[in-house]
Amino acid sequence: MRVELSDEARRYIARFDEVTGVTPTDCLVEGDRLVFVVPAGEMAAAIGQGGETVKRAEERIGKSIELVEDADTAAAFVASALAPAAVRAVTISEQNDRVAYVEVAEADRGVAIGEDGTAIETARTLAKRHFDVDDVQLT
Repeated sequence: MRVELSDEARRYIARFDEVTGVTPTDCLVEGDRLVFVVPAGEMAAAIGQGGETVKRAEERIGKSIELVEDADTAAAFVASALAPAAVRAVTISEQNDRVAYVEVAEADRGVAIGEDGTAIETARTLAKRHFDVDDVQLT
């Protein structure tokens, strides 16, 4: 699925690439927070040893940065978007709408939801943009 990027998102992607050497495929701009989708296999390079690379990017860009690793399937992508929550399983239902039902360890429900629901909302937004998933629900 092709993702439409705003000019602002393109600028942040370019700046992140300059600092890290990793070119994100998507960027959500949410106030003082940026969420980059990095290509599969490039997460370690984007984070850097001890988180140094992503910290340097945060300092240069002036915003908090979160990273999501891209995936080949909707289920794997949703699990990645909810990390670091321990996702046990993701089932994609296509009865009426396309919905991802996510089984999360009870101890990690709060992590999967995030403060004020930000983590699950980010997962919903990205899943819609990348895999046309209409909703993400925790089970």
